[in-house]
Amino acid sequence: MKWSQGTEVGHIRKRNEDSICVIPDLAFFAVADGMGGHLAGEVASRMAIESVTAELGTARKSSLEKRLIKGVRAANSKVYEASQKDSSCRGMGTTLTAAVIKDREMTLAHVGDSRAYVIRGDRILSITEDHTLVQEMLKQGGITREQAREHPHRNVLTRALGTDPSVEADIIKTVLEVGDYVLLCSDGLTGLVEDHEIMGLVKSAPDPEQAVKDLIQKALSRGGNDNISVIVVEINE
Repeated sequence: MKWSQGTEVGHIRKRNEDSICVIPDLAFFAVADGMGGHLAGEVASRMAIESVTAELGTARKSSLEKRLIKGVRAANSKVYEASQKDSSCRGMGTTLTAAVIKDREMTLAHVGDSRAYVIRGDRILSITEDHTLVQEMLKQGGITREQAREHPHRNVLTRALGTDPSVEADIIKTVLEVGDYVLLCSDGLTGLVEDHEIMGLVKSAPDPEQAVKDLIQKALSRGGNDNISVIVVEINE
């Protein structure tokens, strides 16, 4: 595998509340998009990723799926407890999209509206489903995809990590193929760049490092109204 990662504060926000993580030894890749006042968003996103990576680094006899689930639960508890104890962190939470790739199988834990994609040939496949109010409306047929992109409540989450005492993560398994690209990102990218554009930029780049730069630059050129975080992984063996 080859990979690259990048995060950018954007043109509007004062702080970067996203956290990203790559641990080569574990083939672990994660993006978390924090929310909350003061410094709470960046605290929540960092705490979530640290909790999951700590769990993955132990109990190696357990399956990846069980370790991810346990890590998400631990992360949720830590973020929630911190938000209750510290008034400056009240109401903080975070999305989390975390993947482990082993023997060309990807196991994902997902909460919120950060996303994971697989780019295969001339297709881009969304592996995760947003936990948002607008996604629920879309599933029920209340709005179209075009309306969803411009909806005033498109960023309202129905599920986030750390906002409640417990949370259920989506656990997704996907078999990868040589030549695939895996992309994890926060909504600072997907809110401004269409899926087909994302695929085009990844496919036209000479390597994951340039792909990450091109994707971030495209979001910045569209206004960069949010933090932008991207991880691109090339499956080359």
